[in-house]
Amino acid sequence: RWQKIFMIPLWSKMAVFWNKMFLTIIVLLIVLFLDAVREVRKYSSVHVNEKAANVNSSAFDHIQMKLFRSQRNLYLSGFSLFLWLVLRRTVTLLTQLAKEMASHAALETQVNDATEAAKKYMAENERLQEALSGKGSGKKVLTEPSEEKLKEEVEHLKAELQKTSNAFHKAKTEVAAVKKQSEGLRREYDHLMKEYEQLQQSLNKAEDKKDL
Repeated sequence: RWQKIFMIPLWSKMAVFWNKMFLTIIVLLIVLFLDAVREVRKYSSVHVNEKAANVNSSAFDHIQMKLFRSQRNLYLSGFSLFLWLVLRRTVTLLTQLAKEMASHAALETQVNDATEAAKKYMAENERLQEALSGKGSGKKVLTEPSEEKLKEEVEHLKAELQKTSNAFHKAKTEVAAVKKQSEGLRREYDHLMKEYEQLQQSLNKAEDKKDL
């Protein structure tokens, strides 16, 4: 399903816009995160000073409210920044996995074609060997020119068979490498999804505590 989605031509046209949007949002989230850190440090120091000075309760509550809001903004911007990076990585992995699956399908087709060609050449080789040994159609005696021609064809077919066999083994090795890489990408994607779920649960718990 993801392979079909990422192979849509519209997606390749949106890739440039997506990269610009990602960088813009990353810069915005970093600015918000740094501003939240600054606010937390500011109101934390004020909170300690006001508590030590024993000021009236309304001013203390106002500073405490400001501190709570700055901490809330810090958690939200921090989690948003991390989850946005996870989303970016997830999309990258899905794109790579779709490309690897397409390459894997193409290599399998190439291997099947090479196998069919090898079977065809082997059948031709056996037929020519039977013809050379007098076991061809009707066991006819071959003349010297035709025998030489058949020998040349046999040698040519042997060379083609060897070339096809080498291509088959090469394609088989590439398929194994692609399968291994695809499995690694799937494992990394599953790991990222688990981290995302854990972070989502942590964020929900933090929001529940703040509501209380």
